[in-house]
Amino acid sequence: MKAILLARVSTKDQEEGLSIPSQVRRLTEYALKKNLQVQQTYQITESSSKETRKQFDIIIQQVRKSKEPIALVTDTIDRLQRSFRETPTLDELRKEGKLELHFYREGLVVNKNSNSSHLLQWDVGVLFSSSYVRQLSDNVKRSKEQGYKNGSWSAKAPFGYKNITAPDGKSKDIIPDPYESLLVIKMFEMYAGGNQSFKTIAQEMNRLGLKNAKGNLFLPNRVEVTLKNHFYYGVMRIKGEIYRHKYQPLISEQLFKTVQRMMSGNRKAPAQYAGKPILLRGLISCKNCGCTVTGDIKKQKYVYYSCSNSKGICTKTWVREERIVATLLAQLGPIALSEAQEARIIEHLKKTFEQEQELLIQSKQKLIRESELIQGRTSRLIDMHLDGQIDTETYQEKLREYKQRQSEIATELQSHKPIDESTLITINKVFYLARNSKEIFESSNLDKKQVFLRFIFSNLQLDGEELHLELKEPFFNMQKISDEPEWLGRKDSNLRMPGPKPGALPLGDAPKYFYKFL
Repeated sequence: MKAILLARVSTKDQEEGLSIPSQVRRLTEYALKKNLQVQQTYQITESSSKETRKQFDIIIQQVRKSKEPIALVTDTIDRLQRSFRETPTLDELRKEGKLELHFYREGLVVNKNSNSSHLLQWDVGVLFSSSYVRQLSDNVKRSKEQGYKNGSWSAKAPFGYKNITAPDGKSKDIIPDPYESLLVIKMFEMYAGGNQSFKTIAQEMNRLGLKNAKGNLFLPNRVEVTLKNHFYYGVMRIKGEIYRHKYQPLISEQLFKTVQRMMSGNRKAPAQYAGKPILLRGLISCKNCGCTVTGDIKKQKYVYYSCSNSKGICTKTWVREERIVATLLAQLGPIALSEAQEARIIEHLKKTFEQEQELLIQSKQKLIRESELIQGRTSRLIDMHLDGQIDTETYQEKLREYKQRQSEIATELQSHKPIDESTLITINKVFYLARNSKEIFESSNLDKKQVFLRFIFSNLQLDGEELHLELKEPFFNMQKISDEPEWLGRKDSNLRMPGPKPGALPLGDAPKYFYKFL
């Protein structure tokens, strides 16, 4: 009878360990003893549990096409299969008399005349092989889960980082790439500036020489993927679970959240237009229907704005750009404070933070104690589960609860930062911007004017010919102080850092947005 020898290993490491030559030698000697004519020998490096087994499929096709029975000789059952997925195909060929299976170490031969005992031995061998594969899978999952808990990233380092290996060839780490990490930071800061799109950021990255993995242009969709990656502020999101990693963050969590709000529609960065340079394009919506207010240039020099009327429920009313800009600039005067008011604000903030410092320390200590308590509970929970005191469902539910709270505590601890010199510098920069706002606006180019308006104003709405607007923090409070000097001393003044309004721009992030104007 003609025979095919199958020697298989799952990994390259096994192959280098001479596992395949050893198998070939044993199988060849076996074939000689059984008077089998070796027609072909397959030496395969692939997992028998893969969804697609190319070499295995080739062998099956060869058996199907053969006009004579074929003896398929393997070292053990698990060298041929580690699941029952292949059994129907092999059993069909066996019943037809086309295939005879020889398993060397088990001393088992299965053909069309095999009795139930031999077939059962084959099934049991496959069952144990399948069980072994599942155990390996469980071990890998547990190892990965423990790695995630320890803050380790097991895959290729994200863009902006690079994988490194110690000289001993064993320990591995992930560190920021000296060049790419700076470009990642620049992407976040450009988008957070409020006047850039994925497309314009990609163009800037290409101008700076950045290429994708294949050496081609860096595309806008890669910019979007980068800006949505939590890894850059210290968090790994894996299958819906959140883990804090141990590597160096590139940006602050505050900056990341600012960019996410903008991408989701709240303070969304506008698309860049290659057409007419219109100052207020994309900045104003219609108060009546919510549609975008668009601008158009008349007689090649006058700019008019009206509702785009996408919903078909508005009557077009055209308003000159100069009239809208005059309304905006009229709001800039009241945000400028006197030197005495500025000094009073700084003194007020210093006293506020001095009072809160003790509370902050107590709060941090409480959070640290709670984190240590949860860690102890987690350890006891694992022991209870291993001892069979609680079922798997209860264990997993409580474990998720503990991990979620630990993640919240870590976030809270990061936010506990007292006032420092950089914060006071930021406040003085805000004061400077407020005092010189009109001059800064009028001396800037169109792109910077748009950034400036987005930094100062929010919720711009056109109602017919009337413009409705809101000042962002801290300028809203500064206008309050300017209009009502005693407002700062009232209990409801709520002048704090960052601003009290939801979505207000934290003063700590302010410099990167308006240094360009100074």
